[in-house]
Amino acid sequence: MSTMQTTSATTTNNTCTTSYKNFIKKACNSTRYPKDCNKALSPYASTIKTDPQKLCDIALSVTLNATCVTSSSIQSAVSKMKGLTPSETQIINDCSETITDAIDELNYSLKAMAYLQGSNRVAQLKNIRTWVSAALTNEYTCTDEFEGQKVSKALKNTIKKSVLYLAKLTSNFLELLNLLDH
Repeated sequence: MSTMQTTSATTTNNTCTTSYKNFIKKACNSTRYPKDCNKALSPYASTIKTDPQKLCDIALSVTLNATCVTSSSIQSAVSKMKGLTPSETQIINDCSETITDAIDELNYSLKAMAYLQGSNRVAQLKNIRTWVSAALTNEYTCTDEFEGQKVSKALKNTIKKSVLYLAKLTSNFLELLNLLDH
């Protein structure tokens, strides 16, 4: 391959990657948390390209993965904390349960995404919105557990920070899903 061909191919690849990242950025600008959206999805630009379906598939997968990681990290952080009060333990258990419910709802949504090409597309999109909305509610329910309770600041901050990031990803996915209505 000549130097000119290599340079041309590199320029074309860079142009495509820039175009793909611009597609993601434009889509993310329609969300409530565009910076978080763009940061989460830009690494997948070469897979997403300019395909709204792939964008949504990956956004949901990223959200589900983050939810699973958060669930594990909550359990890990809690296991390292000593001297938790009974109410702190209950709050953590409740939070863990609601995050597990969110994982289930996101899994249902991921499975339904595979059937969007069929004749019942509208119904599947409605189901996905319902499940993802329920996941978002569960994420907020987890953080609501702390309101009015005596909980150590370290515990509260650890869990709230993780769950707030999940809620941002989940909210963004709901907005991105609107791209599939057209």
